[in-house]
Amino acid sequence: MCQRTCARILLPGVVWLTLWGAGLTFGQDPSQREPAADPLPPVRLGALPVPIPSPPTSLTNDVRPIDLNTALRLGGVQNPELNIARQRVIEATALRMLAAAQLLPTINAGTNYDSHTGVLQQSNGNILSVNRSALYVGAGTNAIAAGSVNIPGVVLTGNVSDVIFNYLVSRQVVQQRAFATAALQNQTFLRVALAYSELVRAEGLLAIFMQARGEAREIARLTADYAATGEGRKADADRAATELARREAAIPEAEGRLLVASADLCRILNLDPSLRLHPTDAFVVPLPIVPDPTPMSELIALGLLRRPELGERRAALRAAMLSLEGAKILPFSPTILIGFSDGGFGGGSNLVRPVFGGFGGRSDLDAMAYWTIRNLGVGNVALIRLADANLKATRYQQIGMLNEVRAQVAEAYARTHARYAQIGTYEAAVRTGLDGFREDLSLIRERGVRTVLPIELLNNFRLLNDARRTYLDSIVEYNKAQFELFVAMGQPPANALAHPVPTEGVAPSGVTSNKAP
Repeated sequence: MCQRTCARILLPGVVWLTLWGAGLTFGQDPSQREPAADPLPPVRLGALPVPIPSPPTSLTNDVRPIDLNTALRLGGVQNPELNIARQRVIEATALRMLAAAQLLPTINAGTNYDSHTGVLQQSNGNILSVNRSALYVGAGTNAIAAGSVNIPGVVLTGNVSDVIFNYLVSRQVVQQRAFATAALQNQTFLRVALAYSELVRAEGLLAIFMQARGEAREIARLTADYAATGEGRKADADRAATELARREAAIPEAEGRLLVASADLCRILNLDPSLRLHPTDAFVVPLPIVPDPTPMSELIALGLLRRPELGERRAALRAAMLSLEGAKILPFSPTILIGFSDGGFGGGSNLVRPVFGGFGGRSDLDAMAYWTIRNLGVGNVALIRLADANLKATRYQQIGMLNEVRAQVAEAYARTHARYAQIGTYEAAVRTGLDGFREDLSLIRERGVRTVLPIELLNNFRLLNDARRTYLDSIVEYNKAQFELFVAMGQPPANALAHPVPTEGVAPSGVTSNKAP
C-alpha cells in the first residue's frame, strides 16, 4: 500500500482563510487593500437620516511583512528565554568538564623563603637559641625545615566516590538541561504559532468588519431612499443608520486588536513592538498538520516517546539514582592525597656554617588515604535519606509529567476534531447566509417588487456576519489546536506520522466520512 507522509510537518506559513463564497481576502494590508470582489455594486450613500462619519484609522502604511516560517525562525534565534536556556546548557557542559577534571592532578609551582630568629625546642626538650633561614624554588612551595613540602608541586586529592559520582551526575545534568532547552524551544515555537494565528484572526476580523461596513452602508442607503419616497418608514431608516454606526465603531476596535496581536508577536520574537507586522499569506485554510485517521493511543505513544520534558525527567531520575548510590558508597570510599614536589632547597643558621648555603635538589613524594565516617555515621545516614527522598520525588515528578503529556495530547486531539466538525457547519452557514442576503438585496433593488422591505435585510445581514466571524474563528482555532497537538506529541518527524492511505470513506480533510472524528 502506498504511504502518505505529512508534508506540512514543519508548520508551513500558509495559514490564511478564504470565507467560501463571501468574497473576503485577508492577505493584504487593510490600508493598502484593493476593493474586495463583492456581489454588491459600488456603494452610493443616499440622504441618510443622520450622517455617519467614518472614524479615523489607527493603522499606518508602515508595515513589516512576515509569514509563519519567518516567525518561527526568528523565534528560534532571537527569543531571550530560549537563548538563556542555551547558555544553561553551556554552563552545565562546563560543570561536567570541571567534574571530569577532578580525576586529574593539580600543578603548583612557586617559591618560599623562611626566616626564624629566637629559641626553638628540640624533641628531647632541649632549648636552642638559633637564627635560621631557608629558601625553596621549584614545583610546589612552603618547604620549611625537615618536613615535606606543604603545598606539593603535583597534587591529586579528593574522595574517590565523590569524584566519580559527581562526574556521572554532571553528565545527566547536561542531558537534563539539553532536554529542557528542547522543551522550551518547542513551547517557544508554539507561542509563535499561536501568536501568529491571533494576528491572522485580527486581520480576518478587520476584513470582515470592513466588508460589513460597506454592506451596512448599502442597507442604510436603501432604507433612506425608501423612507424618502414614502415606501418605507423613517424608523426603519433610523434602525439601519444605527446599525451602520455600530459597524463604523467596530472598525477601530478591530484595528486595536490587530495592533495588540502584532505587538504580542513582536514581544515573542524580540522585535520592536512599535513595528506593525502583517501576514503575507493570501488565504486562511484549515491546516491538518497531524494527518487523520490516527488513533489517539498512537498519538499518545508518540508523545511519550518524543516529548523532551519526559527526557528531562528521565535524566533527572538517573541523576537522583546516581546521587543515592554515591551516598551509600561514601563511607567505604577513601579520600586520597598524592603529592610530589621537586626543586632546589638551601639555608643555614648561626649554629652551622655557612650561615646561608648548602643549596641542592630535593624531591618529596607523599601518598595518603583515609576513610571518613561523618558525624559518627549519623551524617552518612542523613545523606542517604536525603538522596532517597530526592529520588522518590523525582519519580513522582516523572509520573506527573507522563500524565500531563497524555492529557495534553488527548485534549488537543479532542479540540482538533471538535473544531474540524464546526468548520463544515459554519461554512454551510456562510453559504446560506450569503444566498439569503443576496436574494433579499436583489429583490429590494427592484423597486417594483414590494414583497421585501429594506429593513428586512438587516436580519440576513447580521446572521451572515455572525457566520463569517464564527467561520473564521473555527478555522483559526482548528489550526491552533493542530499546533498544540503537534507540539504535545514532541514534534515527531513526517515518517512517524505516515500511514497507509485509506481505501474508502475518507473526506477531503482526511477525516472519515462514515463516522464522527
